[in-house]
Amino acid sequence: MTKASKQIGVGLIGYGLGGRVFHAPFIQATDGLTLRAVVSRDPAKVHSDLPDMAVVPSVVELLAQTGIDLVVVSSPDALHAEHAIAALRAGKHVVVDKPFATNLADARRIAETADLAGRMVTVFHNRRWDADFLTLQRLIAECRLGRIVHFESHFDRWRPEPGGVWKEAREGGSWLDLGPHLVDQALCLFGKPEAVTADIATMRDGAPAPDWFHAILHYPRMRAILHSSKLSADHRLRFSVYGTSGSWVKQGFDTQESAVLAGSAPGHRDLGCDPELGLFTQAGNRELPIANERGDYGLFWRRLVHALQENEPNPVPVDEALLVMEVLQAGLESAVSGSTVRL
Repeated sequence: MTKASKQIGVGLIGYGLGGRVFHAPFIQATDGLTLRAVVSRDPAKVHSDLPDMAVVPSVVELLAQTGIDLVVVSSPDALHAEHAIAALRAGKHVVVDKPFATNLADARRIAETADLAGRMVTVFHNRRWDADFLTLQRLIAECRLGRIVHFESHFDRWRPEPGGVWKEAREGGSWLDLGPHLVDQALCLFGKPEAVTADIATMRDGAPAPDWFHAILHYPRMRAILHSSKLSADHRLRFSVYGTSGSWVKQGFDTQESAVLAGSAPGHRDLGCDPELGLFTQAGNRELPIANERGDYGLFWRRLVHALQENEPNPVPVDEALLVMEVLQAGLESAVSGSTVRL
C-alpha cells in the first residue's frame, strides 16, 4: 500500500472485552482504518455499540467479505494461531491480541505463515503505551535512576471469587493472561534475559487455573521481578525500580482501559492522563513526585497504518513478540520443574 491508498478495511474476530474496548473504538478513531465486519455469535451485543456494522458468525465468512485488508484476532487464546494463520493464508495482514499464541511453536507457525504469505503480522502489546511505562522509559533514558539493579512490576487485583468465564480457565492461567504485558515491558526496557525462574500457582478456592505468579528474569547485574495475584486487597503498587542513582515507585494503574469502559472515546482530551504520580527518591533526599507521560493506545494503530501504507516499521515486530513467547514458555517450564530455565 501507499500513502495514497484507499482506507485499510478491517475485520475484527471477537467482540469480548478486547474487541469492544481495545480494538473497535481505536480502529474507528484512526485515520486510514475502516472497520467493515465483526465476527460474533451475539450480533445484538455488537449492534448496541455499532448499529450499522456487518456481523458474521464465522471466520470463514469474514474472510470471504470483500474490502478487508487487515484482520484483528481477538478470539479466545486457544484460537489465535488457527485464526491468524487462516487470515494470513487468505492474503490479509494480521493483528493478534496477546498472547501471540498459547505456546511458542504455534507463535512460530504464525510468523512463518506471514513470511510465506508476504503479509505483516503484529501483536497487540498495548501496555507499551501505558502512561506509567512511558514515564519509566523517560526516566531511564534521562539516566535519572543510574544503572538499574532491581525492577519490580506488579499486576495485582482483588478478585477473590473466580468468575465463570473462559478467561478464568485459560491455559497457563494468569501467566498467559497478564504475564505477556509484564514480560513485554521488561523486554522493552532490558532486552533478553539470561534465564527465567518462575513460580505459578492457584491460590483461590475453586479457581480453575493458576491465578498467581512470581517470576524472576535474570540479567547479569540486575533482576526483574514480575508478580501478579488476584487476592491482593491492596493492589496499588505498579512499579518499584531501584538504581545506583535513585529509585522510582509508582502506585495505581494506567487509566485508559477504565476510561474507555466508562464511555470515553479515543481522542478525548483526558484519555491517557494518569493523575497518580510516581515518586522519585535519591539517597538522603525527600521523595519527588514525577509528572507522568500521557498514555496513548491509539499510537499502536497509527503506527500500524504507517507501516502498511508507507512501509514504516511494524509497531510490535514479530521477533519481539516471539521473544515474549520464549520467556513465557520458559516460565511455564520453570514452574513445572522447580528450577531456573536458561534461554
